[in-house]
Amino acid sequence: MKITFRGVRGSIPVPGPNTVKYGGNTTCVHIVTDEGDEIIIDGGTGIRELGLEQMGRLPLSVSVFLTHTHWDHIQGLPFYVPLFIPNNTIKFYGAFDPVYMQDLQTVLSQQMQYCYFPVRESELKANIEYHNIKELQPIQVGSATIIPILLNHPVMNYGYKITSHGKSFFFTGDYEPAINIYSEDDEDFEMYESMVAEKNQALKQFITGCDLALFDSQYTLEEYQTKMGWGHGTYQSCLNVAKEASVQQLFLTHHDPTRTDDALDKIGEALLADPAYQGLKFAIAKEGVSIQL
Repeated sequence: MKITFRGVRGSIPVPGPNTVKYGGNTTCVHIVTDEGDEIIIDGGTGIRELGLEQMGRLPLSVSVFLTHTHWDHIQGLPFYVPLFIPNNTIKFYGAFDPVYMQDLQTVLSQQMQYCYFPVRESELKANIEYHNIKELQPIQVGSATIIPILLNHPVMNYGYKITSHGKSFFFTGDYEPAINIYSEDDEDFEMYESMVAEKNQALKQFITGCDLALFDSQYTLEEYQTKMGWGHGTYQSCLNVAKEASVQQLFLTHHDPTRTDDALDKIGEALLADPAYQGLKFAIAKEGVSIQL
């Protein structure tokens, strides 16, 4: 299968002269199996240009898996042109919202209400399906098996492992490793510490041996000190998990909107020079990069 990064920016799109190298579009990953089945993970602004390219091979059958419905992961969907074309089939997969008790269709349609957008969801012409999925429940798309795992973020967030012909790709979506919210002198510290360890170990087991992984690494260690609980990882937390899980190749994504190309270059150079990560194959994710597995 072929994996292409169509958007690697977090929080908000940031086009401009300082983000040309790594890209300014928000999260979108395009996967094409050897048989030609098309899978998209997340509908950030990177999906807009992808949709324009797909218009050259109609009719389309596409499966869109949403890690979660924060705006930077869905804001490109109203501009995804294949949704407006008859005879296309677009299948959406994602989580039911347990806080507001809303299914996936309801959540997505809200950003296409008239007060936000001139075209309502009910006016789209493609054949659209909505599937509320559950953790660890496999979904088959052609030769690909997609398995969601629930990860730590301030809203229901699925990481997805996609396996086809013995090759596997994993994307965290937005993910902050679980941390203990109690101090060491609190009576609940040890109990919660075991829960944290269990959750982190479950992810390592889930991705062990993956050929390719894409991890949310929005913050530096210094930035993270004031952003704990915001739902994003650090470069080091991602590298540590990938190393312990023997991931074959890792890309770091969800770049902070304030992060310029020069800043990302410097971070990448420092990480590559760090003795702790020698032997681990990794890079800063760039929009437009494709990997063939």
